[in-house]
Amino acid sequence: MKEQTKKRIRCAGIFLFALYMGMLVYFLFFAESYGRAGELEREYRYNLKLFREIHRFWVYRDQVGTLAMVLNIFGNVVGFIPFGYILPIIDHRLRNWLLIVVNGFSLSLCVEVAQLIFRVGSFDVDDLMLNTLGALLGYILFWICNEIRRRFYGKTI
Repeated sequence: MKEQTKKRIRCAGIFLFALYMGMLVYFLFFAESYGRAGELEREYRYNLKLFREIHRFWVYRDQVGTLAMVLNIFGNVVGFIPFGYILPIIDHRLRNWLLIVVNGFSLSLCVEVAQLIFRVGSFDVDDLMLNTLGALLGYILFWICNEIRRRFYGKTI
């Protein structure tokens, strides 16, 4: 692949990653439609027991609604897939599943701590696990796409 093409792909990746991070920050901290409490109603909420919230959303799916259950469980996974997919495009040193998992977990931990400190959402270990799984799935998707591309066009980006 030509160096200029590689440069364009990386620039597009950087742009998409910045756009993704902006949208992630908006949805996690500012979007009122995702269960954010009013300023006076905010309190510290946290869950330190793995699978507690996943189980709660599943058991009470009729009461909380299917959309809330899907957004909580699958939204956390899907929300971090772009993280695991775009990072290896931007930086070839991040083409290692373990680095993506560690970075995905680190970003998720920062988000969860910020949500606890600023009392938007809650600190939830289930979210840490689901977000990290999303980053890993994004990397697996990148790896599959890269392998297909390599078989058709040769060398990696």
